[in-house]
Order: sequence, then C-alpha cells, then structure tokens
Amino acid sequence: MPFQLPDPSTPFGERVARRLRDEHLIWLTTVDTKGTPQPTPVWFLWDEATSTFLIYSLTDAKRLAHLQQNPRVALNFDGNGSGGDIIVITGRAQISSDDPPANHSPAYMKKYGAAIPRIGSTPERFAAHYAVVLRIRPTAIRGH
Repeated sequence: MPFQLPDPSTPFGERVARRLRDEHLIWLTTVDTKGTPQPTPVWFLWDEATSTFLIYSLTDAKRLAHLQQNPRVALNFDGNGSGGDIIVITGRAQISSDDPPANHSPAYMKKYGAAIPRIGSTPERFAAHYAVVLRIRPTAIRGH
C-alpha cells in the first residue's frame, strides 16, 4: 500500500499538514557505516504531487556516503518543548537527477529565497554548494 499522510480532518493530520507546509527546518537522520544515527537539520520542501520530500544537499556532506550504504532515513520536526507535537517520518532516500537546481525550483525559492541572503549567499551560490538533490519517499509516519 502506498504511503498516505494522515487525514487532515483529524488533529494529528492537521498538524502534519500545517508543519509540512509552514516549517522551514526538519531533522534528517541517516546511519553511518558503524550503525550510528547521524541527525542533521535541513531545509526541505514537501512535494504533494509526488508525496516526497525534496532536499538539496551539500556536495561534500557525509550523509551522501551514508545513503549509498543505507538509503533508509528518518525525518522529524522539533517538538513543542514539553514532549508534544511529535512527528516522525521514516522513508527511503535517493539522489535525483530529475530535479532542477535549487535556484530554478520556483516552489523552493518561494519558501527559502528570502532566507538565502540571511545565510550570506545568493540563490546561484546556494545552488552550486547544495547541488545534490535528494528525494525522500516516506514509508511510515507516527507521532502525537
């Protein structure tokens, strides 16, 4: 059965939909060669059309080597500081050659275009540094 987001008419489903739309940061956890989880905060775009996450990665990020050995990942949002608003998504990552560079993705630029100068970059430099495109296909979601 293909992955489906929780029903947005439920409280949990509404929170998931809101956070996928509004959050700017999600934690991507890969597993290194020793089996140690390696969480990293990343910018992301939820692609409703394909039910996948789009993440632009640094070209020299260690996560890329991790994914070659084990494509299974977890994504999670920060909680509310009191143990609530937990959302954890597991899935499989792959490198995509079908997606444009970040600066040529209208949806990505709409979400992060204003933040790129705040990190001291331009859309063109950002796209050159974060040139590896990851697509993460969720397989499960849990939370409360």
